[in-house]
Amino acid sequence: MARILLVEDNEMNRDMLSRRLVRQGHTVLLAVNGGEAVQKAQSEAPDIVLMDMSLPVLDGWEATRRLRADPATRHLRIIALTAHAMAGDREKAMEAGCDDYDTKPLDLPRLLEKIAALLARPVTP
Repeated sequence: MARILLVEDNEMNRDMLSRRLVRQGHTVLLAVNGGEAVQKAQSEAPDIVLMDMSLPVLDGWEATRRLRADPATRHLRIIALTAHAMAGDREKAMEAGCDDYDTKPLDLPRLLEKIAALLARPVTP
């Protein structure tokens, strides 16, 4: 199973999703803001990052751009998680460097499919 960095500032969302991912057999690392996400991605080498886009300190858009700019983390698979489901938000997430996009409230089976699909892709440094 995967090492997943879950970046979520809402404690209830973070707790609920992390417990559900652990029940699926994943190891879950947690970050509560974009700055911590960048730091943990660099030090913990997760297989995939689930990035909330509306974060304190450093938003998910900028945290994703920083991960893509760093040679040590640019290969990470990143799924944007956002309550923003307006036209253009998916494209904005992809432009920031996300590999996929999912809207809140999350549908766990759909998210698990996206995680599995990204993990099946070869990593390109």
